[in-house]
Amino acid sequence: MKARMKDMVRVATARLGGEQQAGAPSSSGYVRRESMAARTARLGGDSLRRQPQPQAPTVRTVYCNDREANAPVGYKGNSVSTTKYSVLTFLPKGLFEQFWFFSPVHPVTNVVPLSLVLLVSLIKEAFEDWKRFQNDMSINNAHVDILQGQHWESTPWKRLQVGDIVRVGEKIGRVDYINLFQTANLDGETNLKIRKALEKTWDYAEPGKASEFKGEVQCEQPNNSLYTFTGNLIVDKQTIPLSPNQLLLRGCSLRNTEYIVGVVIFTGHETKVMMNSMNVPSKRSTLEKKLDKLILALFATLFTMCVIGAIGSGVFINEKYFYLGLRGKVEDQFNPKNRFVVTILTMFTLITLYSTIIPISLYVSIEMIKFIQCAQFINNDLNMYHAESDTPALARTSNLNEELGQVEYIFSDKTGTLTRNLMEFFKCSIGGEMYGTGITEIEKGGAERAGIKIDDEEGKRSAAAVHEKGFNFDDAKLMRGAWRNEPNPEACKEFFRCLAICHTVLPEGEETPEKISYQAASPDEAALVAAAKNFGFFFYRRTPTTVMVRESHVERMGSIQDVPYEILNVLEFNSTRKRQSVVCRFPNGRLVLYCKGADNVVYERLADGNHDMKKISRQHLEQFGSAGLRTLCLAYRDLNREQYENWNEKFVQAKSSLRDRDKKLDEVAELIEKDLILVGCTAIEDKLQEGVPACIETLSAAGIKIWVLTGDKMETAINIAYACSLVNNDTKQFIISSETDAIREAEDKGDPVEIARVIKDTVKQKLKSFHEEAQHSLSSMPERKLALIIDGRCLMYALDPTLRVDLLGLSLICNSVVCCRVSPLQKAQVTSLVKKGARKITLSIGDGANDVSMIQAAHVGIGISGQEGMQAVMASDFAIAQFRFLTDLLLVHGRWSYLRLCKENVYFVIYVLMSTFFFYLTILLVPVIALFGDFIYLSIQRWLFPYDYQVIQEMHKDDPHEYSRVQLPETSHLSPEEARSYAISMLPRENSKHTGFAFDSPGYESFFASQQGVGVPHKPWDVARRASIKQRQQPQRTTRS
Repeated sequence: MKARMKDMVRVATARLGGEQQAGAPSSSGYVRRESMAARTARLGGDSLRRQPQPQAPTVRTVYCNDREANAPVGYKGNSVSTTKYSVLTFLPKGLFEQFWFFSPVHPVTNVVPLSLVLLVSLIKEAFEDWKRFQNDMSINNAHVDILQGQHWESTPWKRLQVGDIVRVGEKIGRVDYINLFQTANLDGETNLKIRKALEKTWDYAEPGKASEFKGEVQCEQPNNSLYTFTGNLIVDKQTIPLSPNQLLLRGCSLRNTEYIVGVVIFTGHETKVMMNSMNVPSKRSTLEKKLDKLILALFATLFTMCVIGAIGSGVFINEKYFYLGLRGKVEDQFNPKNRFVVTILTMFTLITLYSTIIPISLYVSIEMIKFIQCAQFINNDLNMYHAESDTPALARTSNLNEELGQVEYIFSDKTGTLTRNLMEFFKCSIGGEMYGTGITEIEKGGAERAGIKIDDEEGKRSAAAVHEKGFNFDDAKLMRGAWRNEPNPEACKEFFRCLAICHTVLPEGEETPEKISYQAASPDEAALVAAAKNFGFFFYRRTPTTVMVRESHVERMGSIQDVPYEILNVLEFNSTRKRQSVVCRFPNGRLVLYCKGADNVVYERLADGNHDMKKISRQHLEQFGSAGLRTLCLAYRDLNREQYENWNEKFVQAKSSLRDRDKKLDEVAELIEKDLILVGCTAIEDKLQEGVPACIETLSAAGIKIWVLTGDKMETAINIAYACSLVNNDTKQFIISSETDAIREAEDKGDPVEIARVIKDTVKQKLKSFHEEAQHSLSSMPERKLALIIDGRCLMYALDPTLRVDLLGLSLICNSVVCCRVSPLQKAQVTSLVKKGARKITLSIGDGANDVSMIQAAHVGIGISGQEGMQAVMASDFAIAQFRFLTDLLLVHGRWSYLRLCKENVYFVIYVLMSTFFFYLTILLVPVIALFGDFIYLSIQRWLFPYDYQVIQEMHKDDPHEYSRVQLPETSHLSPEEARSYAISMLPRENSKHTGFAFDSPGYESFFASQQGVGVPHKPWDVARRASIKQRQQPQRTTRS
């Protein structure tokens, strides 16, 4: 078992789709540059028991196998929750998220539809959250073996605590451990990775030995950086540095290892994957933003109307308006004695009455349309289904459907996005000699553009040609040991050894060249190791400290020997260093540093001399770049023992540092990665995806401008642009490159300030001259296409605030832009420049982790599920399998979505405006028409029966009313006009028998006053009104008769 513990642990990463779940992980991240505070974990048995001491906020001490000592510190438990709501927060939080605007409603006609909408939304939210809760429970209740005394005891995951020693088998890990680890389900990458235990801990696999382990771990505080870990293990007064190679993250899966033993460092929501479980930046479409402005305008109008009406009601309400019946006991809303209450209550009443102008159901309709567009049309479109990888299109959000139809700028990565990311070793240059006779697709396309016809005979392969996964090489001079006959066999030998040793590839399967397979962090590495195998340097086994290579034809033709190379140090590749180095010891004790990396990085670190070979190799690099091939330079350096030991001491110190470890490691690496000897360069072909040129032509015809942002050489980027139909022979190219004579002269002087000044001045001058030239070209030849090509070094200065406007102006004029040698940050900066500066709808598309920032910076982010994992997909808004599917996604689904929503909005707005207008028009016309109709009816009746009215008037003019006459107080100080108004206010309210409306307006006061015996001048219409009144039979009348 101990032997198995010494074997490395491989890491497989499976695709993670949808939202990250509690136990579903995340194993990829970005290098974190900030200094991290220390966190200490003490490992040991009961003999190490001690009282916890007061701790500084930045330092944490964890006692292993001693929960009583850890309890006062209050570390978080291992139970996790990914639910959105709790029992207490469901209703308030759910209602808050459903209300995008405030609309107080009271009548049932408004409450019922709004309640139904909210009920449906809350039920959907509750159902989705219930599924998350069930998943959390299944994860928290899973079991793991924990060390109790000297035996393993099974316990649920949620009961684990910091400092516990646990045993994990080939299943998902749900805490973060020290010792061994493999990442599965974290970032979606399917390649295996090495994780290994420290040699000092190899003997602690059994529970008896593990209970005796004593030590202290000092490490960083919990953070979300999945790719980095800084810590030290202190055992027997010896400090051993810890790196991500000794950390098993929550959510990982073991491969080729029966089990591992580790100590819990981070638990629950402090694990790296849980700290990464956050949503991508929220994006809202332009249509939604405009709709929000419209709703706000309507609400402002509603509020203004209600305020004016409420204030008017509070100001003008008065008892003197007798016909309102405000005397006596009235409701608070109509009580003239409390005008403030009248104003407030009237405000809410008016809001309720006018609330119909706020289109509550419009949002529901739009959301339903968007959901159907995603679920029914985009996700089920067979034209965007990639059968080879069984990958359909996926709409990860429904908020941006219509935005697809308005895209004007596309920012695209090259490798894996425009190309297949299936790397094949195609050509190479060794010792100044070029090898490889194949012709790339880009070379064929360039020849056709130049009018050169390539003969079929030229495309035939020789008998020595080999074509397998990662290797497509045709040159008999290097195959089957023929390299021994070349003028530079020693350079060939070092070249092949560098390919076979300087990597982090894992071999799988039988240890034979035919059946072995390689798992690598990138397709480039696998292609280089496959090339070494075919050249006779067969890498077949890796242990934590050695690499086994089966070398052929080294001593003599036909000889085969297995050579173990001891790996002493690995200086890993990252986007900043752009190189990888390995320090190894040969069986004869020879110490060698092998380095491979980008040509500009390696050339800066070469030893003086051998200028002819450098010049020839640079020419070969340019030829490879022109052919569209990806290039790397290989170099080595012999080290003596004393030199290495002095450097290794500094390396160990830097690796043991808890603060700025990455920075210190880079500084130490610079001390040994110098005075290198160039042995050659490699050229790897990455073919274009199917249908890319046709897709780009179609999108360009639709008026969409496409920018390519890549880290490749300028020559490679230009040729890819030709192959993709971004540029052609008629395209006018504006090239801004740092490879000019003026810049080279400044670099030779070695003054960084002078170099920066020269580059900035050059960029400024070219931007202005190219802008004038572009405007002249547009005016003279408007049909001619323009293209801007700029490298990352010049782009850094062009993005300066003083030159940003010039860069944007020139870029917007050009039909296409190619940015080469750019970093992930520059990709995001360029995207933001157009997004904010030009105020155009932008789309970013990529397939790797280095494209995430660009994808999130654009209005719409597209992720391609390719060979570089699922990080881009997980950060994107839409996911597709091939670049060519952009045509259907933008020009079909984007256009349809935009048209549907626009029609919905237009119809709804027209309906709301027209219905609101007619509603209030009807309210105004109903009483007018009713009064007018009543007047017409009475007039016609008077016209047809004129004498009846006169007879009735004369018969009853002296009859007393059933109500007593109004008696004014004897001591009244009222004026005649006030007395008249008082008398009128005491009159009963009469209803028309025809319309039912109350005739209590001042227009009828003379009639009612005469009925009560109050002397009021008659009005013209009183005669008709008096004749129509139903006369009540009076008792006095009966007596007199």
